Amino acid sequence: MLDRPWYREGLRFSCTACGDCCTGAPGYVWVTKQEIAELAAAMGFGDVAAFETQYVRMVGTRRSLRERANYDCVLLDAETRKCLAYDARPRQCRTWPFWDSNVATPESWRRTCDVCPGSGRGRLYSLTEVETQRRVVRV
Repeated sequence: MLDRPWYREGLRFSCTACGDCCTGAPGYVWVTKQEIAELAAAMGFGDVAAFETQYVRMVGTRRSLRERANYDCVLLDAETRKCLAYDARPRQCRTWPFWDSNVATPESWRRTCDVCPGSGRGRLYSLTEVETQRRVVRV
């Protein structure tokens, strides 16, 4: 039995700012009240409630960023493919691609590398760094 995961030597990732992780199939970008306030401030909203009305939806008792009809995140600029609030992006976005679902197996990591041009390339994140990111949010 392994005492460390399959990626014990670390994983490579370097964001290419392509925006691909902000689009695709329908889904959720879970946000906390604190993250909503930070996003609102980053986007120049003086009123957090106004930001929330425009950009956030309720899913049961949780909050998620809205999606456009094509499933792009509402914060993804359609022309530049950049996040409108990148420096204040939620923890779910900050921890990509080191989510449980992406690092569960070598096969799931290969699938992630197939859809994300920065995964599997660039800076080597140590096991400790990957595990720290993975534990921030469970996706």
